[in-house]
Amino acid sequence: MTPYTPDYPEMIVPVGHVEPVPRRIRGYAANLPVLDTVRARYVWLWPGYPQYCIPREDIRDGVLLDEGRTMALRIGTAHRHTLRLGDLTRSGAAWEWADDTPAGISGTVSFRWEAIDAWFEEDEQVFVHPRSPYTRVDALRSSRSVRVMLDGAVLADAPSSMMVLETGLPTRYYLDRVHIDWTRMQPTDTVTSCPYKGKTSGYWSVTTDTDTYPDLAWAYDFPTRQVTPIAGLVAFYNERVDLYLDGHLQPRPAAVTRAIWEHEHPA
Repeated sequence: MTPYTPDYPEMIVPVGHVEPVPRRIRGYAANLPVLDTVRARYVWLWPGYPQYCIPREDIRDGVLLDEGRTMALRIGTAHRHTLRLGDLTRSGAAWEWADDTPAGISGTVSFRWEAIDAWFEEDEQVFVHPRSPYTRVDALRSSRSVRVMLDGAVLADAPSSMMVLETGLPTRYYLDRVHIDWTRMQPTDTVTSCPYKGKTSGYWSVTTDTDTYPDLAWAYDFPTRQVTPIAGLVAFYNERVDLYLDGHLQPRPAAVTRAIWEHEHPA
């Protein structure tokens, strides 16, 4: 079998890379401020996206309790901390980087994303994980036709699409709803979020003559302003369908590791 060769740019940031964050970063838990800094740094624990590193001086006094445990992480060791704020206690919420870590982050603190209820870059809330400064997301109108099939059934047949090209991910083709066979689509309760596109407004399973496939398509009715052209359009996971572009069957992308490479996560 011929190995799959991605037809999109892959992530190239090396593990352990450190850069300054040119944005004010704030975090809140239980509706109270936990951190507020203009001196954060990025560090990459994997190529997909970075972590924030926050100076201790820019974290609310008394909210971090050293658990006396050392963590061995990919770029060095760190001391694990509990977040305690009023009646709120979250163990393993943060870790302070030790001296064997890359230059510039020793003594700073990184937080488990879910330990902070709301993250902000300047005055805009950020979801799922920090936005990588090396990730580009473009929404381009394309007049190339798109046909989506599965088990021989035509799910969509569109004369054009809005292509979303995102670093490290397969191209997604967002289609006008009038070109989709809705008799085969069943809405589900799934909701996912993306730091670059926002929160989904709908997911659909697909039923063919032979089987039912869960959560095969989705839409963003209210995407972030960077990708507003996809508002209300529907995309299919091209890893799981047969997608024809201008009549030519496209190779299915390799399955993407959702937790690292795919930015859609349960909301």
